[in-house]
Amino acid sequence: MDFFVDFAFTPQRFAVLCMLVAFIATFAITRIITRRIRAERVAAEEAAANGEAPPTEDDDAKGKVIKDIEIGGVHIHHQVWGLLFMLAAGILSFAFDFRSPWLQMLAAVFGIGAALVLDEFALWLHLDDVYWSPEGQKSVDAILATVLVMVALTLGEGPLGVSLANVDDAPWALAYAIVFNLVLVVLTLAKGKIMMAAIGFFVPLVALFGAIRLARVPSWWAGRFYATRPKKLERAQSREMRRRERIARIRARLAGHPDPPPLAASDDPGS
Repeated sequence: MDFFVDFAFTPQRFAVLCMLVAFIATFAITRIITRRIRAERVAAEEAAANGEAPPTEDDDAKGKVIKDIEIGGVHIHHQVWGLLFMLAAGILSFAFDFRSPWLQMLAAVFGIGAALVLDEFALWLHLDDVYWSPEGQKSVDAILATVLVMVALTLGEGPLGVSLANVDDAPWALAYAIVFNLVLVVLTLAKGKIMMAAIGFFVPLVALFGAIRLARVPSWWAGRFYATRPKKLERAQSREMRRRERIARIRARLAGHPDPPPLAASDDPGS
């Protein structure tokens, strides 16, 4: 019990845990709501295409709660509310020296805001409303990467595997460890594994795994070293196809299937 208390409930680590729980819960709730809104929109569009009256809700109050928010005719994306949550949490954390339980509550508020912002990561990356498009699935990648980094911090891992509490114990050994771990992160990036590099920044074992495995296609490493090695290139391409299929399934389970691309004029059956 003493080990559990010492390991899990230091104020800072417990704050990160609260932030992680709030982050995951907010993402889950947000996707449930947005998928409900999308399902109603698709049903209305299909009814209109078939010349039918759009489906109606008997419970009007429920329909008014689960809908897009507009102010002055402008659709307010939930990343806006997320930014406000993050700003409030950040400003307050700098303005006051919070102790438990306020520190943990503030961390939870920041986690809520971060989830709302990163759920629309693809929108501010592309500067377009691509939420339900294939490009919008990048938001899921950002969410997963953030969750894994928060988990690493909850477990007490410092950047590049370094604990600040041990900085004065063996400075030269610590410097070598930082350089070695940083090299692993750079190699992982060169092999096109951005998420593994982000996680490996906090968990060096992940960076080591990414550095020794086959590079992704395309990546700088594959273009530089696999061009003259057809067998290795073929293995990398085969693995990349399996990886993309697996990631597509995970994305669809977490965030819903993206909308199919619109038909080109030549593909329109009515043309």
